[in-house]
Amino acid sequence: MKRFIPFVKSDPFVAVVRLQGAIMANPRGAGLSDQAMAPAIERAFRKGKPAAVALAINSPGGSPVQSSLIAARIRRLAEEKDVPVHAFVEDVAASGGYWLACAADQIWADTSSILGSIGVISASFGFHEAISKIGVERRVHTAGASKSILDPFRPEKEEDVARLKALQSDIHAAFIDHVKTRRGDRLTDDPEMFTGAFWTGTKSVELGLADGIAHLVPKMKDLYGAKTRFAVYGPRRSLFGRFGIAVTNSLADGIEERAAYARFGLS
Repeated sequence: MKRFIPFVKSDPFVAVVRLQGAIMANPRGAGLSDQAMAPAIERAFRKGKPAAVALAINSPGGSPVQSSLIAARIRRLAEEKDVPVHAFVEDVAASGGYWLACAADQIWADTSSILGSIGVISASFGFHEAISKIGVERRVHTAGASKSILDPFRPEKEEDVARLKALQSDIHAAFIDHVKTRRGDRLTDDPEMFTGAFWTGTKSVELGLADGIAHLVPKMKDLYGAKTRFAVYGPRRSLFGRFGIAVTNSLADGIEERAAYARFGLS
């Protein structure tokens, strides 16, 4: 009630944004994407006068573009509103998840959290031998020599792999630049830093990937006062999603997300 009484200073409050799940662009608005998270992030920074914004992160990564868009939105609003941002890593902030964490001014983790995986990965299958055994012929017609590359139903070509690796190298360079820009001289010169390796929260603090071991509520109260209040913001579910109608459509997304977590020993 104090915030409604003139001349009485209100207790500080921290806006909490949950960044949960694999990062992907999804036409249904599901998953962790800039489209899905934009309203929640905007409300977190603009509603009232938060003492800080806390990002509760649990993500194994995903789309580098969506990671960049979300992180850029957070930084733009943080600078516009002059609000400090803290990231709190739960189970994992790896790959694109760590990209998001670097949008914060400080990163905190549990001792057993997984952080890092600063790299780029592409994965697929090759089916050309299987379809030849059952008498299926693959027919592809293109206008443009590079229009069809890495076709899983045709033998892998060296030039296709070289093109993919060039793309990965550019994306990896952008990722490294983002981490170095945000973490600065807090990073150590560990030779595995940008190889795609990942570490526990404790080791991440030693490497400069995180600033300390802490959990969201006690750390925010330690920084902003014992009477700090919290407001949690997340994506709003559609009417269909609320009634479970979107369950079937989300099964494939769920399988893909579990596979992403499994890369870090989590499921």
